[in-house]
Amino acid sequence: MSTIPTIVVTPSAAANAYARVDSGGAGPSYTGGFGATLARALQGAIDGGHAADGRAMEAIAGGGNLTEVVTALARAELTLQSATAIRDRVVQAYQDIIKMPI
Repeated sequence: MSTIPTIVVTPSAAANAYARVDSGGAGPSYTGGFGATLARALQGAIDGGHAADGRAMEAIAGGGNLTEVVTALARAELTLQSATAIRDRVVQAYQDIIKMPI
């Protein structure tokens, strides 16, 4: 069984990616700031979960391709792990800010 590769994202790479998306360089014209980008990312995670659910239901019903089911579930799992890691970093940053002296 193979493992899912780990992706390391540096702050500068994230800032560059955000700048490309904000300027419209990564596909259709995206507008809005960080909140809109975050909302799109969350919606993408939710859509990935729904896609994995749909593939699993097809497999349970006797149809569908097993490879597609496993791939969809692995993508959903990776998305959930990424969202959890980002949430943990945001909470840690908030706690660090709260601890700062006034």
